[in-house]
Amino acid sequence: MSKGGRRAYLGGVLESHVRSIQEIFQMLEEPPPSSLDKVAWSQVTKLGDEISKQATVAGMLWSGETPDVKALEENMGAYCNLLHGFILLCHGSTVGAGPTLHASICASAKQVIDCSISLLREAVSSCDSRSSNKSLSIPKLSGLVWEACDALKKTPTTNCTAIGRAMAQVAVSVKDVLRELGELKPAASDDDSADGTSGEAADKPQDSDEEGGLIESDLGDGLTPEEMGIAQLAISVVSDALTIIKEVIRFITGLLKSSGHVRSTEDYVDSLERLLGCCQEMGTQVNELGASVYPPQEISQMKLISKKMHGGVDEMRAEVGSLQGSSGGVYEAFEGLKNSLGKLECMLGDDLVPEMGRLAV
Repeated sequence: MSKGGRRAYLGGVLESHVRSIQEIFQMLEEPPPSSLDKVAWSQVTKLGDEISKQATVAGMLWSGETPDVKALEENMGAYCNLLHGFILLCHGSTVGAGPTLHASICASAKQVIDCSISLLREAVSSCDSRSSNKSLSIPKLSGLVWEACDALKKTPTTNCTAIGRAMAQVAVSVKDVLRELGELKPAASDDDSADGTSGEAADKPQDSDEEGGLIESDLGDGLTPEEMGIAQLAISVVSDALTIIKEVIRFITGLLKSSGHVRSTEDYVDSLERLLGCCQEMGTQVNELGASVYPPQEISQMKLISKKMHGGVDEMRAEVGSLQGSSGGVYEAFEGLKNSLGKLECMLGDDLVPEMGRLAV
């Protein structure tokens, strides 16, 4: 068989395997029937170790000098059979999983599958090549498979853990917004201009991008005293929103520690998923608030965001109350954000007050 023929043949075999794997993966993306026996995650990680070993074997075989076509085809088949079994085990592990845990399992599994397929496709495309790149690219892709399989051991195995990690990700995002807002600066005062600052800027040539517009640094982010006052109040709102998310995580941790059995904690999943949804929505509102603070400030948008955040706090309060845990710190955080929102609303104007009066208490 010619070199081009070998590559075409093996490529056809691989794509047939890939189509089959993708079809099975679609099953993983759907919730499993409750009648299905749950698979322990330890079985998934164990098979992940086998996939890592298979990736090592594949890397050594395919990067060798003119390997036998039959050996390559058999290696490919064995590897893809492992991937089939891996997906089925992952599917079994999602029995009883809520949306967040299910999404986490799917993401971890997809990383293993995608890295493995990339390795095999690169191997097929370079199987007859004498290029030195083959000896570099294939080991690198094998390493990505190892990393994906090793990451399986860090994948959350319970609904509560998955939800807690998702909340922590929201907290990181909110913290980033808080940091960015803290970097806002007031506009240069008239005294600065009198000292020659403006003259120096006038003498300095303006840079422009390929489109002829000013580069971002020329736009500036200086705020007037009034805008700076609004920005400071917005920073307080974002800081209090971050406190709420941290307190909710602390509340959930305490709730789980006070529960004697895993089975009882799983009874909380629906409420915890709703709490996560509230935290994620709050994170979205924080991002939008942060964007609206930059000049020119969007006052009407800030008012709408404040209204939504009030409603979000009320929803979170109801969910926390339904869980009957030790929630003192959370309620204090709720009140803190409400107070900060009230101060921001006063600064923005009185036309929001009638709207808030129409909200359900």
